[in-house]
Amino acid sequence: MIHVPVMREEVLALLSPREGATYLDATFGGGGHAEAILEAARCTLFAIDRDPAAIARGAALAARFPGRLTLIEGRFGEMLALLGNAGVTRLDGVVMDLGVSSFQLEEAARGFSFRLAGPLDMRMGRDGPTAAELVNRLPAGALAALLAEYGEERHARRIAARIAAARAKTPIATTTELAQIIRAALPPSKERIDPATRSFQALRIRVNDELGEIARGLAEAASLLAPGGRLVAIAFHSLEDRIVKRFMAAAAGRAARPSRHAPASLEEAAPRFRLLTPRPLRPSEAEIAANARAASARLRAIERVTEPAS
Repeated sequence: MIHVPVMREEVLALLSPREGATYLDATFGGGGHAEAILEAARCTLFAIDRDPAAIARGAALAARFPGRLTLIEGRFGEMLALLGNAGVTRLDGVVMDLGVSSFQLEEAARGFSFRLAGPLDMRMGRDGPTAAELVNRLPAGALAALLAEYGEERHARRIAARIAAARAKTPIATTTELAQIIRAALPPSKERIDPATRSFQALRIRVNDELGEIARGLAEAASLLAPGGRLVAIAFHSLEDRIVKRFMAAAAGRAARPSRHAPASLEEAAPRFRLLTPRPLRPSEAEIAANARAASARLRAIERVTEPAS
C-alpha cells in the first residue's frame, strides 16, 4: 500500500529541518514523515517503532539515505534509553504521529480492524496480552469500565454484558465475532461510524498502554530537545489530544494540569517552552478529500527556549 503521511507540510513547516541537525521520528510507522524530513535537509534522523514490521519496512528508506537514518525497535516512551544506547542525548526536533498506523489497520492478521476478519490481537509490538485475552478474561464490570474510559462508549455496560454472555458459550477469538456481538448489543443509531468503533479503540489503547506511552514519550522528548528544538505531535482522538494539549500548555507555563497518565514529577520538572500552536492545526479540506484518515487530526507544537535542567 502507499503510505500518505498526515499533515506532511505542516510538520515540515514547524520542524524546519536544517543541515547538520538531528531529529527523531518517534512513531516511524510507514516512514512518510521520516522521508519528508530526510528530503528536506541533509540532516540525521533517528526513528523509533515498537512494531518489528515497521522497522523491517524502513530498511529501504535507510538504504536511500545511507548513514542518515537509524531505525530503532522499541517504545517511544522509552526514547531516552533507546537514544542513549545510540549515543544521542540532544535533539533538534521530534515528530510524534500518534495512534495506530495504516499498515496495522490494513493487515487482517494484526487484528486491529473490525472490517477485516482476523485474530483478536491488536498488539503493536510482540509482547503483552492480546485483545482476545482481555475480552475473554476481564470481569464484565472491568470490561465495561475499560470501554467507557478508553472508548468513551456510552453503552459500555450493555456491550460488556453481551460479551460476557457470548464468551460463556465459547471464547471470542476473531475481530468479526467481536464486532458482531457489539453491533447486536447496541440500539439503532443515526451515527455514521460503525457501532464497534469505540470498543475496538478502547481495547487497542488498553492493549498497547497508548495513553501512558504518549505521556511518557512527551516528557522524554521534551527533555531531549536543545534550545530552539521543536516537538510536533499529531493526535487523532480526544483522549490523545487532551494529553498533548495539557502537556504542552504546562510546558509553556500556561497551565499546570498534566494528564494523570504522566509521570508524577512532570509538573515540577516541566521545562520552559514556547507554545507554537495556541490552537491545534487541522488538515486542509484538500488533504481530507485525498486522505480520509486525516479528518480527525489535530497538530500541536512547542519550542524549547531554555537549556534543559541538568
